[in-house]
Amino acid sequence: MTTTLFRRAFFGLAGAAALSVAGAGFASAASLVVGSYPSNPPFEYKTSTGTFEGFEVDIVNEVAKRLGMTVEISDLGFQALFAATASKRIDVAISSITITKERLGSQSFTQPYYDADMGIATRKEATVSKVEDLKGKVVGVLAGSTGDKWAKDNKEKYGITDIKSYNAQQDLLMDLSAGRADVAVSDVPGMEYAFLKMKDLAVKVRIKTGEQYGLMMTKDHPLLAKANDAITAMKKDGTLAAIHKKWFGSDPAAGSASAVEQPLPKP
Repeated sequence: MTTTLFRRAFFGLAGAAALSVAGAGFASAASLVVGSYPSNPPFEYKTSTGTFEGFEVDIVNEVAKRLGMTVEISDLGFQALFAATASKRIDVAISSITITKERLGSQSFTQPYYDADMGIATRKEATVSKVEDLKGKVVGVLAGSTGDKWAKDNKEKYGITDIKSYNAQQDLLMDLSAGRADVAVSDVPGMEYAFLKMKDLAVKVRIKTGEQYGLMMTKDHPLLAKANDAITAMKKDGTLAAIHKKWFGSDPAAGSASAVEQPLPKP
């Protein structure tokens, strides 16, 4: 990683006086260091030239712009994001990361900017139509995800035969397509986007979870409040709505986390 974290840049400056200039002193010379799991379109992915693009990439770039900072994005595995923020190697993690009480014990999150459900996906010809149909099935999940937790919590309840854990969403869905897993439990938006190309797969069941995504940051990060304020401003001035329409083809639903200011999540 060639650019130092903003924290190191900050301590190399004149001190507290720089902090009072609304970020103008240190932020202009600093990078917001971001970790991303870029196999998660339309939220984040890498182009053939190595550029990061996606819904959350646009959000974090806009937040940094409003803080007077540049952005440095690193390619990390999904599970590695949590260790990277906890160890302060990165400032922010993006990868449609659900805000949970458990995660708030060791991480900080901005207010949510997207509402999402989990779903159960299968090959189109499969007869799965309800959660009870998981009995006797091999369930594939992304390691460390809320789908992973849900499957483990409900393994006995629904008679799941086995849970297969994957480090990459693409590997999970490829195994599902090949029949090496009977179903996949993951976030609906990412799966539906993937299924525009993987036409043999479909989301058969939605699991209403009340999940919401936010920027995950190092615990009690000094820029948490400023980043959160930037997201509030983006909702109020229509910037977030424009980003939503760019990536999902529609305006945010009225009253959704993409449209309305939300409280800062607390442990």
